[in-house]
Amino acid sequence: MNKRQALVAAALAGICAAATGSAAAHDGPAPGGKEKCYGVAKAGQNDCASSDGAHSCAGQAEADNLPTEWTYVAKGTCEQAGGSMKPIKAAKPAAPATQS
Repeated sequence: MNKRQALVAAALAGICAAATGSAAAHDGPAPGGKEKCYGVAKAGQNDCASSDGAHSCAGQAEADNLPTEWTYVAKGTCEQAGGSMKPIKAAKPAAPATQS
């Protein structure tokens, strides 16, 4: 392994470690005075992984108010904002039509 490959490998290892630490921080309890609220995150402003496993990172919500995306809100305000404290089930795709 040359010096450039070693540098790239070290950089990737650092990125992976930072991402793992960040995800672990979001899996724990909410920060003081906050609670997870599903269905109110704006596109690109979710706080962590989607509940359906579509992605595992913050900032990857593709649209506003997706039922599987969450963000932290002040305690007691989630339902007032139109969200849910529990993941909202995503709609199942329609079954393909059969041909006769």
